[in-house]
Amino acid sequence: MKELVYYTMLYDIYGSLLTDKQKIYFEDYYFKNLSLSELAEKYKISRNAIHKQLKETINKLENYETNLNIVKKNKILEDLITKTSDEEIKRKLQEVISL
Repeated sequence: MKELVYYTMLYDIYGSLLTDKQKIYFEDYYFKNLSLSELAEKYKISRNAIHKQLKETINKLENYETNLNIVKKNKILEDLITKTSDEEIKRKLQEVISL
């Protein structure tokens, strides 16, 4: 479950950098909960091809995060928001996260 949440966060941030095919397979598998067999049947390709595309997509998302660290930075900002009592700082930090 933790992995699913992490991949979803990565997709929310970096999804626009993926190909259309990668987006479709990712969304069908992770959001619509379709199995590899269902995807293979739906798109008329092998289960192995679907698996390979999903693996490549996950690797791409993880690579983006390794290089850009946006999820990590957002987590740090969220932690700062919860720990500070200064409402002005909280508001400004939330603005930064929303950019």
